[in-house]
Amino acid sequence: MPHAKMRELAQLGQSLWIDNISRSMITSGKLKSLIGQGLRGQTSNPTIFKQAISTSHDYDRDILALTRAGKSTFDIYDELTIKDVGEAADLFRGVYDQTKGLDGYVSLEINPKLANESDAQSQEGLRLWRKLNRPNAMIKVPATKNGCLVVEKLISQGVNVNVTLIFSAEQYSQVVWAYCKGIKVLAQRGGDPSRVRSVASVFVSRLDTAVDQWIDGQSDNADAARKIQLMSLRGAAAVSNCEIIFHKFQNAFASDEFKGLEAQGARLQRVLWASTGTKDPKYSDLKYVTELMASPTVNTLPDKTLDAYLDHGTVKTALPYDVARAQGTIGQLRLLGIDVNVVCGKLLEEGLAAFEKSFEELMASIEEKSRQCVSH
Repeated sequence: MPHAKMRELAQLGQSLWIDNISRSMITSGKLKSLIGQGLRGQTSNPTIFKQAISTSHDYDRDILALTRAGKSTFDIYDELTIKDVGEAADLFRGVYDQTKGLDGYVSLEINPKLANESDAQSQEGLRLWRKLNRPNAMIKVPATKNGCLVVEKLISQGVNVNVTLIFSAEQYSQVVWAYCKGIKVLAQRGGDPSRVRSVASVFVSRLDTAVDQWIDGQSDNADAARKIQLMSLRGAAAVSNCEIIFHKFQNAFASDEFKGLEAQGARLQRVLWASTGTKDPKYSDLKYVTELMASPTVNTLPDKTLDAYLDHGTVKTALPYDVARAQGTIGQLRLLGIDVNVVCGKLLEEGLAAFEKSFEELMASIEEKSRQCVSH
């Protein structure tokens, strides 16, 4: 039965997805139950899969069978993740059909070790798309310069894309450009733009974590007036950055250029708020939910934040609020000594490195499990 808070948020124009996946979530009926309550999509990443596969025995039987079949470590990883994403996508197929392709998507990330190779990423994205063979799968591509070339190429080939690790407004603009360019090429080739969907995943809480850390360090040695200035900006960077990005979204998709593509069937590339779990206990556990309610957007929540929202969340449009104020906040931070764009660049590098590290650790874990399965 649909949960009232899921329904209210959907009526406002925001879709709730879950930022987690595991075999047990699928086989226990938990995911099916959440979909029944109104959950509208699912995202995964290498860190999430590392947690799911490394810390449980749910995959051991498959790992044993695949090892005995002579599969390599990467092939085993590939089979396990494709199986989870495919089965989850099948559970979401009803949502996909009911919303006429607006929601019901499950995302799978391209091997992060290919992040600097646009051709290899494009080929891998296409391979995953074909192997999943489901209209409600989405292939995740990082929003690097190389990644934007991949986005353009995959969109032009009719592949649904979740563009991930967006931190800055500049990055976001490049992502929109890549999406529109891909749609244009697809239409020129005689493809159907109405069948392709994409989201632009903006990472939120990590920006506040980085800026707040700087603010706290600065305020330790600041005079009273500067300290007041600094502390007034604590927890303000991330949502201000999102407000600026949302303003860019509204302008980009109201432009004459996009209207021309829309006439050929192109759909909006919605903004997806990601990394929306609260990391600082001083803030509300729903800070990045209540302050980012906007239409038409997606918010993908970790389990804990989703539970909190269903327990005590309230629904009220938050964006667009005041883009001039948001720009003022970012400007104040710059005057005080921290450039949010520079921070965003560092966060992108850290995000890429973290996903690559998780991927390597997952490969090592599968290799070890494979050895253990064979030796028993």
